[in-house]
Amino acid sequence: MTEQSTLPTIVPPGKVLDYVDGKLRNDTPEEYVRQEIEKSLVREYRYKPSDIAVEWSLKLGSSRVRADIAIFPPDVPPSQRSQDNVYALIECKKPGTNPGSRKEGIEQLKSYLAACANVEYGMWTNGSDLQALKVSVAGKRRIVEEIADLPRFGEKDDAETPTFAQLRPAASDSLLFAFRRSHDYISGNQGMQKPEAFWELLKLIFCKIQDERHSSPAPSFYATSVEREVATGTIRVQKRIAKLFDAVKKGYPQIFKAAEEIELDGRVLSYVVTQLQQFSLLESDVDVKGKAYEEVVGSNLRGDRGEFFTPRNVVQMMVDMVDPDDDTLILDPACGTGGFLIAAMNHVVKRVRNEVKNSGRQKGAQDEAIRTRVYDFLRNKLVGIDFNPNLVRATKMNMVMNNDGSGGLYQANSLAPNATWGDDLRKRDLLGQVDVILTNPPFGSKIPIDHPAILSQFDLGHNWTYVEEEDRWDRGPDTTSRPPEILFIERCVELLKPGTGIAAMVLPDGILGTPGLGFVRQWLLQNTQILASVDMHPDTFQPGTSVQTSVLVVRRKSEQEIRLEYASGSPADYPVFMAVCDHIGHDKRGVATYVRDDEGFEVLSNVPDAVTSTTDGEERAHTSRERVRDDNTTLISAAFREWRKDQA
Repeated sequence: MTEQSTLPTIVPPGKVLDYVDGKLRNDTPEEYVRQEIEKSLVREYRYKPSDIAVEWSLKLGSSRVRADIAIFPPDVPPSQRSQDNVYALIECKKPGTNPGSRKEGIEQLKSYLAACANVEYGMWTNGSDLQALKVSVAGKRRIVEEIADLPRFGEKDDAETPTFAQLRPAASDSLLFAFRRSHDYISGNQGMQKPEAFWELLKLIFCKIQDERHSSPAPSFYATSVEREVATGTIRVQKRIAKLFDAVKKGYPQIFKAAEEIELDGRVLSYVVTQLQQFSLLESDVDVKGKAYEEVVGSNLRGDRGEFFTPRNVVQMMVDMVDPDDDTLILDPACGTGGFLIAAMNHVVKRVRNEVKNSGRQKGAQDEAIRTRVYDFLRNKLVGIDFNPNLVRATKMNMVMNNDGSGGLYQANSLAPNATWGDDLRKRDLLGQVDVILTNPPFGSKIPIDHPAILSQFDLGHNWTYVEEEDRWDRGPDTTSRPPEILFIERCVELLKPGTGIAAMVLPDGILGTPGLGFVRQWLLQNTQILASVDMHPDTFQPGTSVQTSVLVVRRKSEQEIRLEYASGSPADYPVFMAVCDHIGHDKRGVATYVRDDEGFEVLSNVPDAVTSTTDGEERAHTSRERVRDDNTTLISAAFREWRKDQA
């Protein structure tokens, strides 16, 4: 989009800036849906903002109404726009609006289309439901029929079988909407509970990725509107997708069993395929994919073992603080849905690409160097462990959807003796070998670890007694029940390389301040160098939990360092980076918060979009005026990296 200097730089409370025309509109749930559709029309469908009208007035019988969005042909100037030359109409409703409603549903859109003599397309959506319509004329009869999707700029829907060139990267929340629609449709129409519907959706996501990676010369992952309407058509769709799923099972036997099948009837399967077929998942921005995937995963796989998935901005802050490269062995011993691993993976891949592109190599040599380094990293340097087998499976799927480091994921209890781990994990020989640990272990007194075989491995699994006259804690011979986060601290340090290994951990504040946990702090000071302590905002994990947390970054000391400090009778003195994250980007309800000026108005900034469009073979970058998230995690990670440079 082209920015105009006349556009406002602040937004009053309760208002949003329209993505297309720059006007201020009321911040409502319906407006949120419209703004996301506008972004999608420009970023994904490639329509020019100058050809789009918002709140476009049209005559309906004896009254006038306003269509949410109208699209006009590019050769029609604004002064000549009319109901006779509108190309497409789009109606956006608040989430939960019934598409069958005569007043606000599909029938309302059809009445608007009937009032426009030459309109060709229509779209109705409430964010979760989306229907696209095509208007055609047969003799004197006007026909309105459902189609898979609105065509992109310059294209027609005549051949609903897509080509790979027509697939588009997802932008903004469009992929999230598609995942929600698909998940809700499976649950509502297949008679499945939400978790069951979730696994069926993941199978189809894998089929889509398989199609993008290996099908040639044309996609197999599609369903036309005609096929959706007749039994023979849905059977054809089922056969195409079943063939893709057979290939998926052969390619990923660690994720799918040979006997697994897609448990959806032809009608439901065909609908979901149409919701996903227009996207290029492989080319979509990693943040767009991650947000969409993790919301669906989180709503279905949250457990009762203290599993509160770390917000993406906190994950990115921690990854940026440790700044790994492709020689770094990275581990998350409580990987959950893989947020840390995927953020670290994409951080390293981006770093490799930048290093190679700045190396002076020729283009072909650059591509080969990037492929080799990334392949070696994904194969050998990325490891995740989780006790929950469903989370491990979901994480493998998430990593395949991104750059694919799924081979290093294992189902195991990280706190159990490593002799009980599976052969594949034991062969990794991780103890004392890991360069970087990034983790948010499960924590809480409601899920204590009380098994003596586990507790006896750890210093922190034993009783400790405070010796007041000497101001120190002494370890006793007996074990005692501990919340898991305390044991995870010691296990993480054991896994790190002595002298160089670094761990960034999310921990409850009690560990850093509760008097009765002084033995944990003593153990940490004896065995690690504290590099950073970041006090997180109280709403960081809201609306999931109100527990107050900190991010602790430590380096494992070498045996020589520990012996020297023991001999001297006191730990070494050194500076520690400390910060308070008092702006986390959302409130206690999980609603996004934005930077405001002194008068309470939300501040706007020119933001480059992550997704670019390709028109006539050329990439076109977009910028838009967006509200600025009230989040200082990026500032903290940047300050920490500068601080470390100064300490070097």
